[in-house]
Amino acid sequence: MDWIEKMNAAILYIEEHITDTLSTEDIAKIADCSSYHFQRMFAYMTGSPLSEYIRRRRMSLAVADLKSDDMKIIDVALKYGYSSPTAFNRAFQSVHGVAPSLVKLDGVSVKSYAPLSFQMVIKGVDSLDFRIEKKEAFRVIGISIPLFGDFEGMNEPIKQMWEIAEANGTIQQLKGLMGKEASGLLEVMMPDEHTESWRYLISVATDAPIEEPLEEYFVDAYTWAIFSYEGKTIEETQDLGERVISEWLPTSGYEYDNGPDISVHAKDGKEGAILEYWMPIKK
Repeated sequence: MDWIEKMNAAILYIEEHITDTLSTEDIAKIADCSSYHFQRMFAYMTGSPLSEYIRRRRMSLAVADLKSDDMKIIDVALKYGYSSPTAFNRAFQSVHGVAPSLVKLDGVSVKSYAPLSFQMVIKGVDSLDFRIEKKEAFRVIGISIPLFGDFEGMNEPIKQMWEIAEANGTIQQLKGLMGKEASGLLEVMMPDEHTESWRYLISVATDAPIEEPLEEYFVDAYTWAIFSYEGKTIEETQDLGERVISEWLPTSGYEYDNGPDISVHAKDGKEGAILEYWMPIKK
């Protein structure tokens, strides 16, 4: 339950600072995890990106301010962090479907989004196959791209990266460098401890020397929860991640550690691939 309490503490922090400049990194610190892991958990558990939740809460509170005789639209816009009435008007209409100037009129319909509260929900009719393993630090080499913003917006650049790597021969190059004990290609989502960004790697674990245009990264030693599944697409990987976070993690006795997420392409097949999803965990 400690994990659920941390998520609720993060929501309380958002409410207490709703008119301030909210940093994803600061919110994630309340939940004791990286900004990437927090956004991932939040999106999986709520079905909405964190930025969209914050916008909805601000625009819900803005309705009461707009109905007040003491506040002008520009005052409300500035209160919730919008430097111009135009930007505020656009955000307000995206949530409520009407312009802020119409709110004071009788009969105008607007929406209300209450603060979230995380609770334990009984789920898990279908089983999840997993094991817990401690692994020493290891080296990977591959190609990477930086990723920014909401977790939901990362799919497209990742898909494009795979298409380019397949077309230019990089995937075959990596397979040729794979270590003897390696199980397959590794997708590594590595959080940056100093910024609200991440690096996504297509890589292999190997001691081989680096060849152009490859780069190397080191994965620290962690305890991993390793889940096996069969899939073909990024969306299927995300479906598994959603189940792990919403069903397994809250009752597991573990919480997210601040390491990378890793997906291992264990075996290729005509119908898809046998994959493993590695989640870094701690008691």
